[in-house]
Amino acid sequence: MNEPTTTSTRPYLIRALHEWCTDNGLTPYLAVKVDRSVQVPREFVKDGEIVLNVGYDATGNLQLGNEYIEFKARFGGKPREIMVPVERVQAIYARESGQGMSFPVVDDLLSELSDAAADVGLSDPVDEAFEAEADSDDASGPVVQLVTTSTKVPSAEDGQPRPPTPSGNGRPAFKRVK
Repeated sequence: MNEPTTTSTRPYLIRALHEWCTDNGLTPYLAVKVDRSVQVPREFVKDGEIVLNVGYDATGNLQLGNEYIEFKARFGGKPREIMVPVERVQAIYARESGQGMSFPVVDDLLSELSDAAADVGLSDPVDEAFEAEADSDDASGPVVQLVTTSTKVPSAEDGQPRPPTPSGNGRPAFKRVK
């Protein structure tokens, strides 16, 4: 049977968690994986990620749409227009408690697809799919690996990255759990 196509649940969950944070006096933060489609001040991007305060006190004209999250905010005292495609949101969480929800990002899913293909001896479908695009696009910056803490953690002996360690500054940190 043909099932009707449905819209993504991600924008609805983001709006719900934003409302939950606001109703409980918490500060909603968005963790965003930055690429060319994300309009944020690049000088504040660290390791391919930016964390944005999307509380009503920190934003102007906040719109949590189905395709984009748009608002005005100040960075270093300068007003900026921010636009984040919903699919680039990695998580929404409360700054004070760390409670929230994380989401897979397309790059993460493509990486898992490549790993699965390599496990069964196939060529890398990601490389094949994006080879022509990479050749035609101008490079806007290096490809970076997402690290959710301010310090990079060395890899374990088995090649898997170790979980991030707390920074010890007493503030909650977003911890990605797979």
